[in-house]
Amino acid sequence: MNDTIFNQKTLAQFNGQDGQPAYVAVDGIVYDLSAIGPWAGGKHYKGLKAGQDLTDFFANSHHTPKTLKSVPQVGTYQA
Repeated sequence: MNDTIFNQKTLAQFNGQDGQPAYVAVDGIVYDLSAIGPWAGGKHYKGLKAGQDLTDFFANSHHTPKTLKSVPQVGTYQA
């Protein structure tokens, strides 16, 4: 994993738009979801947007920690 530390402001820059990668934070880890089809353009079909801390969404969804194991980790998130 990369040593980059993100906060709310820096993570928001990676919203998947204008050529930026689509990063999200979950449980303090920042993941690059750019290569996942439903995140094309930084927006998930469920109305979620990249560049945010989505810990609450993942805690209440069908996604499991296994889901994120195959996604590149690009840093840590500190609110």
